[in-house]
Amino acid sequence: MMRMKMSALCGFVLTTLLVLASARPKAGPEQKCKSGPVDLVFLIDSSRSVRPHEFETMRKFMIDILSTLDIGLNATRVGVVQYSSQVRSEFSLKTHPGLDAMVKGINEIIPLAQGTMTGLAIKYVMNSAFIDEEGDRPKVPNVAVIVTDGRPQDRVAEVAAEARGKGIEIYAVGVARADMASLRAMASPPFEDHVFLVESFDLIHQFGLQFQDKLCGVDLCLESEHSCEHICESSPGSFHCLCLPGYTLREDGKTCAAIDLCAEERHDCEQICVTSPGSFTCDCNKGFKLDEDKKSCTMIDYCSFGNHSCDHECEGVLNGYFCRCHQGYRLLDAKRCEAIDLCAEEKHNCEQICFSAPGVFTCDCNEGFKLNEDKKTCTHMDLCSSVQHGCEHQCVSTPGSFYCVCPEGQLLQEDGQSCGSCKSANIDLVLLIDGSKSVRPQNFELVKKFVNQVVDSLDVSAQGTRVGLVQYSSRVRTEFPLNRHHTADEIKAAVMKVDYMEKGTMTGLALKHMLETSFSEAEGARPADRNIPRVGLVFTDGRSQDDITEFAKKAKEAGITMYAVGVGKAVEDELREIASEPLEKHFYYTTDFSAISTIAENLKLNVCPAESQGKIEVKDPCACESLVEFQQATMSSLEQLTSKLSAMTARLEQLENQLLSRK
Repeated sequence: MMRMKMSALCGFVLTTLLVLASARPKAGPEQKCKSGPVDLVFLIDSSRSVRPHEFETMRKFMIDILSTLDIGLNATRVGVVQYSSQVRSEFSLKTHPGLDAMVKGINEIIPLAQGTMTGLAIKYVMNSAFIDEEGDRPKVPNVAVIVTDGRPQDRVAEVAAEARGKGIEIYAVGVARADMASLRAMASPPFEDHVFLVESFDLIHQFGLQFQDKLCGVDLCLESEHSCEHICESSPGSFHCLCLPGYTLREDGKTCAAIDLCAEERHDCEQICVTSPGSFTCDCNKGFKLDEDKKSCTMIDYCSFGNHSCDHECEGVLNGYFCRCHQGYRLLDAKRCEAIDLCAEEKHNCEQICFSAPGVFTCDCNEGFKLNEDKKTCTHMDLCSSVQHGCEHQCVSTPGSFYCVCPEGQLLQEDGQSCGSCKSANIDLVLLIDGSKSVRPQNFELVKKFVNQVVDSLDVSAQGTRVGLVQYSSRVRTEFPLNRHHTADEIKAAVMKVDYMEKGTMTGLALKHMLETSFSEAEGARPADRNIPRVGLVFTDGRSQDDITEFAKKAKEAGITMYAVGVGKAVEDELREIASEPLEKHFYYTTDFSAISTIAENLKLNVCPAESQGKIEVKDPCACESLVEFQQATMSSLEQLTSKLSAMTARLEQLENQLLSRK
């Protein structure tokens, strides 16, 4: 924009052309008119229609013009580009700092003698000549002088308009066969100052005489009746009118009209636009206030004034407010609230005991009764049938309590609920979790909780169960190997720090990584001759983008027990191909991430030592260490039973107090 505004300096080039064209003797340095620095590029037509002697005339034309200019790196810089069917830069704005070198460069030009691609030449000048690397200076006018003898063979209007839009002032000099319409399409306005047409190359110098006075002429804004309503801006031999900020020049080129941005809908006020010449301010309707952005409006919140006196909540409305109570309360008057006691008002359907809270109630039962599924009626308590006892085989009720028993030949496990032929086994477990984009961040957090649920069910230690974690998407990343963490708390903390990968679903690549890397001794897997069970668990939510068949098969052939857990769009056939036999114990699927915690509760990864641990040290049951372990297990069971009895006693006391209070 700065270049476009410096039209007075740009006119200097045209003036220079004129002086150059004059037939007067070459001016000495003291005769040169200085109008300030200009970056000037000659664009000369060297097509085959330009005869050799005509090209020599054009060469002399440029040299004569240069002789009138104040040439220098801090004054006028000049570049020359010739064109025909192609474009060639003869020298750039930064090539020659003095006149003699420029004249020598012009005399060495060899015509291209091909077609007339004027549009291509203008584009080259715009993108390759007037650039910093070629000597173009910021805030210095850019002027292009096009000399041609024929009609362009390509489109010039669009590229010339783009060049003018970038601040390049274009003079079009046509000779002989040149097309006036094309010259006007190329040149800057006004055309009477920028378009010239002469009959032959021999006459090309004559057009300069009429502009000689413009180079060092008078200031027409000061010495003529310019009729500009606001501002007159001079240029050599001419002037043009400008308007004050907020006004636009009318078509007569002299008078100015105020710019009404509100009427033209060139504002971003939300409600009311207040206009001023070339500007506007925003305002709001009654009951609203102007926001800090000075554009949008917000309803005035009368509640925020702090004088509403509402017991609970104040709700603002246009030009006022009203009071509202919390759920379970009702208005006594316009501002005060009272709790709704449904039990006292007998607006409940509890069979025995009603507990009230504001606006709601819950039912309970007397001692020896349990609340039915309808949450209203009561029946006599049978803890085995009325609570989630968790017994795997059989629950035996006792007064106020229960205990679990196992079938003959099986032992009750340490959790007091499950049964087995042995206690928890030691395994090497590697979990492969899907970190693809389809999982999404919130679901990935559920996946990490699922992993920690699995870890909670294991006896983790360096000598017991070892756990490794691998995440995969379009690539595979080991989050931690089998030998990194030796306690459940360490593993769970590391799991929660895992970052979500996103991208694709390369399940086959993950299986390959698990088989070849994760279960290596370098990663912490114990030697195969110790027969420590190796277990792999694959968690995915979609179809694999690569083949899983090869490495799913190889993993199972290598003795790895494979579990497959699928969610949502996971492909059942792929999960079955991954899982070990029998499928009902190794294959799990759910449609929703929120249900994977249930899968974690039902997942049984433990394997009995007698069946698969191979070389395991069998301890003497009478040894001190074994007796200590037995004592610890017994004390743990007693503590669990004591805790259950304490909780039940507290509950019975609560129910008894409730009955007494009702009496």
